[in-house]
Amino acid sequence: MNEFIKNMTEKAKKNPKRVAFPEAMNVDILRTAEQVTAAGIGFPVLMGKPEAIESLAGEHQISTAGFDYFDYTEEENRLKLAEEYTAGHEDFSAKAVARKSKDPVRCALFLLKLHKVDCVAAGKEYSTGDVIFETMGIVGLQEGVESVSSLGIADIPGFDGPQGQMLGLADCAITAQPDAKDLAGIAISSADTVKNLLGWEPRVAMLSFSTCGSAEHESLDVVREAVKLVREYRPDVKVDGEFQLDSAIIPAVAAKKVKWESEVAGKANVLIFPNLHAGNIGVKLIQIFGHANAYGPVLQGFAQPVCDFSRSAPVDEMLGNVAMLVIRAAAQEEQHGRL
Repeated sequence: MNEFIKNMTEKAKKNPKRVAFPEAMNVDILRTAEQVTAAGIGFPVLMGKPEAIESLAGEHQISTAGFDYFDYTEEENRLKLAEEYTAGHEDFSAKAVARKSKDPVRCALFLLKLHKVDCVAAGKEYSTGDVIFETMGIVGLQEGVESVSSLGIADIPGFDGPQGQMLGLADCAITAQPDAKDLAGIAISSADTVKNLLGWEPRVAMLSFSTCGSAEHESLDVVREAVKLVREYRPDVKVDGEFQLDSAIIPAVAAKKVKWESEVAGKANVLIFPNLHAGNIGVKLIQIFGHANAYGPVLQGFAQPVCDFSRSAPVDEMLGNVAMLVIRAAAQEEQHGRL
C-alpha cells in the first residue's frame, strides 16, 4: 500500500460509513469489501443473495465477517423499498422504483437516496458511462453544478507548490467540451473535493493559452465567463484566471504576467483544464515525463458520494478509492449537520 492510499485509509478510519457494493458477485469486489472491514474504514453492504455471495467468498477464502446484505432479487424487498422511497420522493412511481431496483446499481442508488447507505462503490463490471447515467437519473447533481466531472490528484516529483508535490487536476476524464456553466461547476466541485478529501484551502486556477487577456479567441470567453460564474455562485471559493499553466503555479512568472492582485496566481493547488483534450493530455504528460503518480479520478458533482472503479484496478487501488469515498461521505454528513 503506497503512502497516499495509507493516508486516505487512516483518515477514513476516523468516521467509517456504510458502503454499498452493487457488483457483489465479483471476486475483486469481495476482496475489497473484506479489506474495507479489516481496515476499519467502512461497513460493506453487498447487493444480492447472501447465500450466493457467501458461497463465492468461501470458494476464494474471503472473509465475510462484518458484511451486511440487501437482496434486491427478492420482490418483497423491492416492493418495500419502493413504498418507502415514494413516501418521501415524487420523482418515481412505486411501480418504477420496484422495476428499476431489479438492477443492483439502481437499487443501491435508491438506498443511497434514502440514506440507508452513505455511499456507493461500483464500476468493476459496469461501465463508467452506466454508473454516471444511473447516478444522474436517481441521485442527481449538487446545487450549482451543471454536469458531473472528475478530479485527479497528482503527486509530482520535484514540484514544490502550496501542497508540496500535490496538485488537483480537473476534468481529465468526463466532460469533453464544457461550456461556461459546466466549467464553473467543475471548478466548484473540485474546490469542494480537495477541501473535504485532503483538507486543502482550494486555490483554483482556470487554465488556457492566455494569461489575463494576453490573447483573444472565442474559446477564451468560455473560461472568462466561468470565472465570473464561480464567483457569483460560490464567493467563498478562491478562483482566478484565465491563466497559462506557468502563471498559475510559478510565483515568479505570475509576478510578471498577472495584471492584478490574485490569491491564486502562482500558488494554485487546483488546475481546471478548458476541455477534456487538454486535461487528458496534461495528466498523461506529467505521468509519462514527470513520473507523477495520479490518483482517482474522483467522480464529483453528484448530490451524494459515488465512485467508479477502473475495471483493471487492483484491490489496493480500489481500497484507496473507497477510503476517499468514505471521507467525502463523512464531510458531506458534517456539512448537512451544520445546515
